[in-house]
Amino acid sequence: MNPTIKDITRLLEQDTPLTYAEDFDNVGLLVGNPNTPVSKVLITLDTTLDVLEEAIQTGCNLVISFHPIIFSGLKKITGRNYVERIVMKAIENKIAIYAPHTALDNQWEGVNGKICDLLNLNDRQILLPKKETLLKLSTYIPSDHLETVKEALFAAGAGHIGNYSSCSFSFQGTGTFKGSNNSTPAIGKPNVLENILEHNLQVIVPKHAKNNVIAALNKSHPYEEVAFDLFKIENSNHRIGLGMVGSLESPIKESEALELLKNIFDTSIIRHSGFLGKSVQRIAVLGGSGAFAINAAKTAGADLFVTSDLKYHDFFKAEKTIVLADIGHYESEKFTKNRIKTLLYRKIHIFASKFNPFDVILSKVNTNPVEYFI
Repeated sequence: MNPTIKDITRLLEQDTPLTYAEDFDNVGLLVGNPNTPVSKVLITLDTTLDVLEEAIQTGCNLVISFHPIIFSGLKKITGRNYVERIVMKAIENKIAIYAPHTALDNQWEGVNGKICDLLNLNDRQILLPKKETLLKLSTYIPSDHLETVKEALFAAGAGHIGNYSSCSFSFQGTGTFKGSNNSTPAIGKPNVLENILEHNLQVIVPKHAKNNVIAALNKSHPYEEVAFDLFKIENSNHRIGLGMVGSLESPIKESEALELLKNIFDTSIIRHSGFLGKSVQRIAVLGGSGAFAINAAKTAGADLFVTSDLKYHDFFKAEKTIVLADIGHYESEKFTKNRIKTLLYRKIHIFASKFNPFDVILSKVNTNPVEYFI
């Protein structure tokens, strides 16, 4: 039996939860039936007619495209523009299209993590930590069940703070309750006021794990009715967000830094702000359009900010404190399809005993719409 589209995308979403995509974005399954069995998977940066032809020729019926081909609503599908023609061809050939886009941008091991890997940056931090991604769970547990419930919550994804796991806080107190005639209390009897020694347990819950954590709480807790509070907190999640900043092992010249970028990202042209005559060691990166993060890169103490799609006036924002390097949108994200394949294969062993093996192919089509006359 082959896995379905839903099986494969759920696997990918374990590392790339769609809940962390930006509000403006359009992520997830864009074309296709989630219950369709998958023969082969084609991974690409963009979905073009050439990519769909490649999928047809290689027998792939699921295209995982970093960029969503459908970004805003389609009121008609008549083939009047390239987006409609691509959607029509995908439907005609029963090819599904799935896009993670900013859900992957915001991951520690996502787009910018891959750029940091290529540049060998150490001491990495998220450049713009994402807000409203954390919750706090507070619940009340009989003392002799504390460890059981705690371990269940940790296993479901609670208790992570930065590089630390199994984080919690608890204190002891007295809980009271009286069940009705319809109750079946785990402790005590109906219609009798009970005074129980309990622990108040508090843990951080990442937004994407909320449902799993609540399910684990209800399953592991001994009470018939579990009392808990779940509320948003203002803390930023320093493992989720746009861009990254890190440091080279040793400082290099500004010109050497740009040569390094040219070689790694295979580009002959880099638009940049003026050199400052200083060495480069701390580097901020943001794949894709990153002008909005210039001030964040400066605040992070970066000597160089690597991004794309900078406009004329954006370069003035360097203000002789940082070198801005526009390496091109496609160039900054071209290795993203390799990252998607890595994340998928990391989980693929889960399918081993249940589904037939399936192929994952990296597209050979260069989807860069920009060319340079040199």
